[in-house]
Amino acid sequence: MAHKLTKNSLFFYGLILGVLSPGFIQASQALEYRSVAVAKAVMVDAPSVNANKLYIVGFGYPVEVIVNLGDWLKVRDSQGGLNWVEAKALAAKRTVLVTVSHAEIRQSADETSSLLGNVDKDVVLDLLEPNTKSGWLKVRHRDGVTGYIFNTNVWGAN
Repeated sequence: MAHKLTKNSLFFYGLILGVLSPGFIQASQALEYRSVAVAKAVMVDAPSVNANKLYIVGFGYPVEVIVNLGDWLKVRDSQGGLNWVEAKALAAKRTVLVTVSHAEIRQSADETSSLLGNVDKDVVLDLLEPNTKSGWLKVRHRDGVTGYIFNTNVWGAN
């Protein structure tokens, strides 16, 4: 039995094709990261100043923006938690968070280049150049050391 195409079914199929189109998939995979721009940003459970306060994150901490309501952003943290934060507490500046016990910062994007230093877990680094094609990211430590770190050792770059 053939299915009769109606105006509503054509709309539905068009919607499905639009959602599954490569352009939509690319757009939905574009990640937006920001960093905390204030000394202490309060994470809350709803987009309101009257919401329940959950925890505080410090200056530079990277977050992934999931929903943007203008004054409020729903963000994901490095642990996968989803919470709300006031947009004014965040900056467009990119940072990454070290996720391994000891990560190495190298002079160039190569494992054989000179070791500039080791960085402990949960240290925030400024992201200077994301270069995910090679797997290396150019970063700067707050003490001024600038070099390259492997992207699998940090969160907040992809």
